[in-house]
Amino acid sequence: MTTLICNCNQTLPLQTQSLGRALGEALTEHSTLCRREAGAFQRAVQGQDTVVVACTQEQRLFAELAEQTEGAVAPIRFVNLRETAGWSFDGRQATPKMAALLAAARLPEPEPVPTVTYKSEGRLLILGPLDAAERAADLLADTLQVTLWAEGPGDAGGRQARRHPVIAGRLQSLQGWLGAFDVRWASNNPIDLDLCTRCNACVAACPEQAIGLDYQIDMSRCTAHRDCVKACGAAGAIDFSRSPSEHSERFDLVLDLRGAQASPTFVQHALPQGYFRWDGREAQTLLQLRALVGEFEKPRFFQYKQKLCAHSRNDKTGCSACIDICSAEAIRSDKARQQIVVNPNLCVGCGACTTACPTGALTYAYPRASEQGGKIRTLLGAYQAAGGRDAALLLHSQGQGQKLIDELGRAAQLKLMQGVPARVMPLALWHTASLGLEVWLSAVAYGARQVMVLLTDEEAPQYKTALAEQMAQAQALLNGLGYTGTHFALIEAGHPQSLDDTLQRLAGRGAAVPQAPGVAARHAVQAEKRSTLELALDHLLAHAPALQAAASPQAIQAIELPKEGALLGSIAVNADRCTLCMSCVGACPASALQDNPQQPELKFIEKNCVQCGLCAKTCPEQAITLQPRLLLTPERGQARRLHHSPPYACVRCGKPFGTLKAIEAMLGRLSGHSMFQGAALERLKMCGDCRVVDIFTAENEVRIAPTPDAPKH
Repeated sequence: MTTLICNCNQTLPLQTQSLGRALGEALTEHSTLCRREAGAFQRAVQGQDTVVVACTQEQRLFAELAEQTEGAVAPIRFVNLRETAGWSFDGRQATPKMAALLAAARLPEPEPVPTVTYKSEGRLLILGPLDAAERAADLLADTLQVTLWAEGPGDAGGRQARRHPVIAGRLQSLQGWLGAFDVRWASNNPIDLDLCTRCNACVAACPEQAIGLDYQIDMSRCTAHRDCVKACGAAGAIDFSRSPSEHSERFDLVLDLRGAQASPTFVQHALPQGYFRWDGREAQTLLQLRALVGEFEKPRFFQYKQKLCAHSRNDKTGCSACIDICSAEAIRSDKARQQIVVNPNLCVGCGACTTACPTGALTYAYPRASEQGGKIRTLLGAYQAAGGRDAALLLHSQGQGQKLIDELGRAAQLKLMQGVPARVMPLALWHTASLGLEVWLSAVAYGARQVMVLLTDEEAPQYKTALAEQMAQAQALLNGLGYTGTHFALIEAGHPQSLDDTLQRLAGRGAAVPQAPGVAARHAVQAEKRSTLELALDHLLAHAPALQAAASPQAIQAIELPKEGALLGSIAVNADRCTLCMSCVGACPASALQDNPQQPELKFIEKNCVQCGLCAKTCPEQAITLQPRLLLTPERGQARRLHHSPPYACVRCGKPFGTLKAIEAMLGRLSGHSMFQGAALERLKMCGDCRVVDIFTAENEVRIAPTPDAPKH
């Protein structure tokens, strides 16, 4: 591994020897690595070892230099030390952070995962006013196969020359993704655009001016005089007696020019790949469209384990957290199979579903949770080893979040703002919603005093709600264990100044530092969400100030948790209502509820409970309520009895066949029913075998009983 650092023309206060000792590598400090000293980069990339370049501004230039360098084969990685660390009011104290960022950049790339493939031949449908659509088509037709959509009536006029195919009618549906947009529409206009020659005779002939230059008839203005039909003559393009017909076609791409006033085709926050809205100004949109011809791949961002899913059991819906939070509408409920279904083509990889999932049935696949956890542990470990104290993490997106941090760093270099504090380490994620409570708590266990999540206008509104709920859960856990301070924060910022103000308030000079364990955890983030959560809790419990200060560890029995977003807790069973039918046992996806084959008994393992609510929704007696909490006693991992009842003995043979509570409840409900009187009611007190015998005996007695007219012998 070779690391190249640059003080960017003496604007970064680098402590090269300290950084080298922290990385275990002799470092050479450069001043203009991207210009006068570029030869050092070219020599480095001629080897086999990975090269880490501590500059992201000139990433493109370095890539070009590598291509031009003979024998350049070394993999190259880039890390930003300038805006994130050196360009700050306390940049001279940021050496531990720089060491941490460099150490994280040296980690292996994430392991490859299965991919999702899109194929596009460039078939583009442009929706919107015909004149605007034709102008957009002129900019794209040299690369894409353009079809225009005319949704009349309208005043906008198209060109006389027929340059592109035009379809028209009433749009019925548009759904799909890149390479597979299915459009359905009904041709409900009397003018057939395929037959129309655009001679404009009908436009001139119509006395109501009901026909525009988009060649659609406004039926609300037309008075059925049919002068247009006569004017059309031999072309025969106008037929008012034509029945509306339905059509469908598939396109690879869609460009929507209809604007905010139109009813949107897609209402979800994360639009499907291949669908673009354009206001006619941003050239970037057209450039993206032109590039979408060919075959494309993206990671399959999620993994789903149905056996862990708490969505549905026994035709009852329990947890729908993933469906509710998905901003791409890529997740739906499959009632027939009683599970969820994720459409990988619509999934945009935000990971919010995996964060909201209480059981870990949905996990984030790229990068994996273990890889993200390893990066966090490396950051915090290197920071502490280099002498850093009171570390804080700032999780942000690779898009708008990174842009905002870069702008803040540049403003700090110009002394306009203070910049990212020295103890705050930014960590770029594919999406800020992809990490949740179990990783945040692990970060605190590793030594982080604070975990902050930066939200910009990229995030869907429901993400903020879910993240805030999980932060409330995590904060309640830490405060309940005696760790003082506020460890978690959501930062909403759309401008560098607001980000700067919030960072200085939370983690700048003079800001209160929350309490963390005195010993850093050594566990690794696991693939299973619940396993990671339990490992983090075990470490936090082992060093909890509240338990160490208590006269007896049993003095604190449990920590009450907020109801919203709860992942941990117990249940309470109303003994007066529960009949021990065991419906809840069959519904529980986490094996938290168990029966006893030897006797009527309901048992519960609190550690397994995910608070999905399926047991409460399945219970026919409505005898179960959820209790979000963290039990601190050893009983949390042990099976304990919630309810039991004496068995009911068959009145005929004495064999137990049910619970006393259940049989009494059944007798009470059916005693007034006309079908259950006398012997029929008494049979309800018998086991299944005796009930059959009793019915058979009664039928035989009736069959052999003498009738009044029978002859006597």
